[in-house]
Amino acid sequence: MAEVVVEALQKQFGDFIAVHDSSFTVRDGEFFVMLGPSGCGKTTTLRMIAGLELPTGGRVQLGGEDVTWLRPAQRDIAFVFQLFALYPHMNVRKNISFPLRMQRVRRSEIRQRVDEVAQMLRIEHLLDKPVSNLSAGDRQRVALGRAIIRRAKAFLFDEPLGALDAEFRDLMREELRQLHDRIGATSIYVTHDQIEAMSMADRICVMNQGKVLQVDTPMDIYERPKTKFVASFIGSPSMNFLSAKGRIPVGSRQIQVNGTCLEMPRLREALDAEKAEIGIRPEHIRISSKGPLKGRVFAVEYAGASQMVTVDTSAGRLKVRIDNAQRVRENEVVRLLPDPTKIVVFDPHDDHALDSELFEEKHHE
Repeated sequence: MAEVVVEALQKQFGDFIAVHDSSFTVRDGEFFVMLGPSGCGKTTTLRMIAGLELPTGGRVQLGGEDVTWLRPAQRDIAFVFQLFALYPHMNVRKNISFPLRMQRVRRSEIRQRVDEVAQMLRIEHLLDKPVSNLSAGDRQRVALGRAIIRRAKAFLFDEPLGALDAEFRDLMREELRQLHDRIGATSIYVTHDQIEAMSMADRICVMNQGKVLQVDTPMDIYERPKTKFVASFIGSPSMNFLSAKGRIPVGSRQIQVNGTCLEMPRLREALDAEKAEIGIRPEHIRISSKGPLKGRVFAVEYAGASQMVTVDTSAGRLKVRIDNAQRVRENEVVRLLPDPTKIVVFDPHDDHALDSELFEEKHHE
């Protein structure tokens, strides 16, 4: 396995720039997820790493070697597509062994490695069956088997679970992560599904409009988003946003929201703008008589172990996640207490999060 380094990568189609000056490093043996909405440039970036697209600028290194202009076959990378890409006229055994047969590997070694992969994926009983008779989940296992049998330096996955139904997708998500841990692979996985990203990744690269916005662990992506887009894209429901008064000096611990003073993490960056925007997750707000924000309950949604309460305040509508034992009724007037250690302040000009003590926490965990 090997480290993958992407440096200032760019891809332009005519006047359209699909990928803007993207840089990140995928560590040796890491499960690295590229996450973003459709059309954000994540698949184009993956295809440039694979050699299926040539970049307009920048370079790609694999295991310390510059592979930017090498053909896909010269990169020692395995690619798993969303739509399986199996050979329908071959049985499972021949599909899995196809890469080794193309490399003219000895038959005895092919047989041994096919058996190893089949056992790993729990498809030994399917080896002699035609792929056309398999379920979608089993076909995806075969596609994975054909990729991992090569023992490539890196494995690239382009939304491999997107064609599966919800039940199979949940099962394959667990199996794919377990498989990664067993073989110690360097894996780059593209998805638009935040649940896949958060549950599988060692680190996540969030992209939007062709740009890399943040590369971090799932916890830091969720708790400490560096842009408003990252904060809104991650989480269900997403982070609450409220307009606030700007002109905030370094060292501030308070912010004015519609005339109400809220505590926040101490700022280490000043905001020289008339307005600001604050973000707070639904689970970081409590319904409390000591809360500085007053509002009326618009809706209460039962969610099993918790409730999602929508509250209309003078500062805006907020989603609040509370314990299921707490009784709240529609039209009830409540007071809300945001956790002062979890508030993020955003600059409205470029949507970046102001540096604060919140972001310092990650260095001490």
